Amino acid sequence: MATNELCYDPSTRAVIDNPFPLFARLQREAPVHWSAPLRGWVVTRHEDCKAILLDKRFSAARMQPFFNALPREQRAKLHDLEASVSLWTVFLDPPDHTRLRRLLNRGFTSRAVNAMAPRIAEIVHETIDAVVGRRAIDFIRDLAYRIPAAVIMEMLGASRGEIEAFKLWSDDLGLFIGSSRVTADKYERAETAMTNLTGAFRELVAERRRRPRTDMISDLIRAEDEGEVLGEQELIATCVLLLFAGHETTGNLLGTGMYYLTRHPDQLDDLRWHPELAESAVEEILRYDGPNAAVTRVAAEDIEFGGHRIAKGQRVFAMINAANRDPEVFSDPQRFDIRRPPPSGTPLGQFAFGHGIHFCIGAPLARLEGRIALPILAERIRHPRLIGAAPEWLDSLSFRGLTALPLAGEFVARGV
Repeated sequence: MATNELCYDPSTRAVIDNPFPLFARLQREAPVHWSAPLRGWVVTRHEDCKAILLDKRFSAARMQPFFNALPREQRAKLHDLEASVSLWTVFLDPPDHTRLRRLLNRGFTSRAVNAMAPRIAEIVHETIDAVVGRRAIDFIRDLAYRIPAAVIMEMLGASRGEIEAFKLWSDDLGLFIGSSRVTADKYERAETAMTNLTGAFRELVAERRRRPRTDMISDLIRAEDEGEVLGEQELIATCVLLLFAGHETTGNLLGTGMYYLTRHPDQLDDLRWHPELAESAVEEILRYDGPNAAVTRVAAEDIEFGGHRIAKGQRVFAMINAANRDPEVFSDPQRFDIRRPPPSGTPLGQFAFGHGIHFCIGAPLARLEGRIALPILAERIRHPRLIGAAPEWLDSLSFRGLTALPLAGEFVARGV
């Protein structure tokens, strides 16, 4: 690609590692941009992304058309993948979305989420305890993903002893869900991962039917008993979604947050001495380089938008991380500042967790985990420094996070 050619291609390493200069140029020159490599429209301005997330003409039901378009032989090889992700609420429109969302809301009430706070703090400490005394760690592998994985597995009632296997399967599933651009065997790996995940949750659901407990799976089963319509396949698919989304987003939030805080040691010190900054720190990490890079929609009809005709069936990518650095909304948007005040003059600031009816149901939990974990990490990891060259970012259109974060420092015991 020529340096002066305007084209969003997320398969290039330069764009994967740092898409923000291109986002800024797209906002100035082509805010609604046709990307030939993606065969879809890329939208980068805050106002336009918000409009797409609220417009019912842009459908979230993009998975079933994808599977319908596959050759019969290839589609047959992705049976478990299709059967599960086609039932995920994030890929459904009303009324199915409304019904499943209503059931899920039971597990994510403010009371239920806030009640997890003491246990989340203990999980954070336990996870750091395991690396005390070491001189260096991979922050992503050793801490960032283990903390939210332990939290969501405990909420579901799954054994924390299965974290390693569940994480491996989730990573392979993420290649498909996150629209990896360069992994050739992503479909086969995602199908195998889904087969393993659905098998594990099928056994767990059967166990909870025999012996209910005080966990989210038992609550969803009880909802069935109370007359709500939730089929067995829907229940298992929902469990997979909760596990996948419950650790992927928060893991990337913690990993990216530690990366930027380590690069801004004055702000890390500020957080260490002023843990009350945790809430604004989480919001700034979400704004500056959030874990949900883009939201995909499909035009349900021909639509005139941003001076272009978007044809029925064409995909539209609302680039959330671009919108969250829109200079029309955020002052000095390329600057990382955990003391950043909320934007004025707009009813909506950053929307890393989406907007409208598909607003992430786990957002309160992810925010709570971030607010609890970051001050503890700042206190118990002394003098952190990045090791080696610049870390590698995930090959993903939808997700944003680091594949690894080698970190040296002093990992201290509790209360030291």
